[in-house]
Amino acid sequence: MASSPLGRPTRGTTGTNRLRRNDRWIAASTALRVAADPLVIDLGYGASGVTAFELATRLIRVRPDAEVIGFELDPERVSTARAQLEEVRAGRTPFSRDLRVSFARGGFEVPLGGGRRPAAIRAMNVLRQYDEADVSAAWASMAARLAPNGVLFEGTCDEIGRIASWIDVSGAGRPLQFTISLRLTGLERPGIVAERLPKALIHRNVPGERIHDLLVDLDREWERAAPLSTFGATQRFLAAAASLKERGWPVLGDRKRWRLGELTVPWDAVAPGQALRGS
Repeated sequence: MASSPLGRPTRGTTGTNRLRRNDRWIAASTALRVAADPLVIDLGYGASGVTAFELATRLIRVRPDAEVIGFELDPERVSTARAQLEEVRAGRTPFSRDLRVSFARGGFEVPLGGGRRPAAIRAMNVLRQYDEADVSAAWASMAARLAPNGVLFEGTCDEIGRIASWIDVSGAGRPLQFTISLRLTGLERPGIVAERLPKALIHRNVPGERIHDLLVDLDREWERAAPLSTFGATQRFLAAAASLKERGWPVLGDRKRWRLGELTVPWDAVAPGQALRGS
């Protein structure tokens, strides 16, 4: 247990299935699938340990030996999560009683014993109350704890998990790629993710910045694909993503990921301070 955990307390907002989109992303990641020790950290899980249980449930579908440790700064939140874990172990919840989940007090320093290093660290909705200037140091502190080839997933989502975005960060603390993930049913426009951008980008959504350019172009392609709404929101998003790629944006992944409402670009495509790209 860390005597002086690094970080500031979050609001603690926790909702069932709030982080399902990020869970799915981590489960599909190479970092988890090839890890010698498939340990994943749920950092700043909030007032309830439910996100750690949900994450573990999804991870064991691809790595039956996956383990999740939840870290929180607040000792009371740790106590609450441990009480929830007792209910899980007793078989009084929908979760498997033998999930490899535990909880401890800790922050950006990720205080693991025994020399263990996690394959992945998830820090969703943790940096929202920080200044943009604090982000790089927070990334570096967390990423330094990763196993070789491990990844930090840091980002933000709305309260019910329909709108999310995150950044994959390497063990060197270097951002690798940026992803938006949206529930397509009922989606008015993809650019709504602007409200839930990671701290490193949320104040950069202004003319002259690449993240602004990306969201403007994505909304434009979404509108152009409006006739496909007859066939469903998924077909409309697929067309928008494909058109965005044709316009020169370095969209990663394929239709399998796009169908999930996900769109990923290399970090360099949206990095703050870059010159506005042509449209």
